[in-house]
Amino acid sequence: MTKYLFLYRNPPGPERQPSPAEMQEMFKQWGAWKEKFKAHVIDMGDGLKPGGKLLAGGKVTDGPFTEGKEIIGGFSIVQAETYEQALEVARECPIVFMPNAVIEIREMMGF
Repeated sequence: MTKYLFLYRNPPGPERQPSPAEMQEMFKQWGAWKEKFKAHVIDMGDGLKPGGKLLAGGKVTDGPFTEGKEIIGGFSIVQAETYEQALEVARECPIVFMPNAVIEIREMMGF
């Protein structure tokens, strides 16, 4: 099977933070998604904190670019026979139910 990287993109800075009850519901949805697609989700990945560093040409700058319309908020690694099968997994990922969230699906090279 081929590995695919799911990059979860969302608008920077949520308008409000989810309540503890909403967070528990989100974790429940993520757990159900992982269980349903356990043959495909090989690494749940993680969420990413805001900020970070960019290294380019030997120079370090702050990143990601906060003026962007979307930031990468997290990632997962899934395996699937085809892109279509990876899309089936993505279509039921809980992130698709968040307003303005996007999943970028990239086939990994398999080095």
